[in-house]
Amino acid sequence: MKSQINLGTPEYDQIEKVNQVNQPLVQALNSGPHNSESIRLALEKITGHQIDETNEIHIPFYTDFGRNIHIGKSVYINVGGTFVDLGGIYIDDHVLIGPNVTIASVNHRLASTDRRNLDLNPVHICDNAWLGANVTVTPGVKIGENSVVAAGAVVTHDVPANTVVAGVPAKPIKKIER
Repeated sequence: MKSQINLGTPEYDQIEKVNQVNQPLVQALNSGPHNSESIRLALEKITGHQIDETNEIHIPFYTDFGRNIHIGKSVYINVGGTFVDLGGIYIDDHVLIGPNVTIASVNHRLASTDRRNLDLNPVHICDNAWLGANVTVTPGVKIGENSVVAAGAVVTHDVPANTVVAGVPAKPIKKIER
């Protein structure tokens, strides 16, 4: 659900309070050395949610907020993931996320007088999707079940289930036959 947070409001101030707690946790996570269990436990502190033991998450891992990241089971996140999650990032089961993928659920307004205010719009990565290396997913996008986003793509619109998309902006190039 799309929402807004304006500079100078109690909601905006609350974001700063969470950031003061979470940014040192993110730094500690990325300072290694770690094993999969310590990474999982650190992410549980950052997100405030249980991270299933079937997930494999590699560091470095970056987030600007952390509390609105929701990760299913058997998810693989490669190195350099950047999750801008104020608007919510929902990752279903069996998702593969390649190296240096950015998922953003936050945007700023166009008008220069309004630019410090935030527009929040969740991102949903459905079951069995695969995001290749260096993919960028923009706010409000849904990546459909079993879909593949080719390396380097910038996803600005929903991706239908069982579809391969590529390019900037990403466009469908192939249907996946099951």
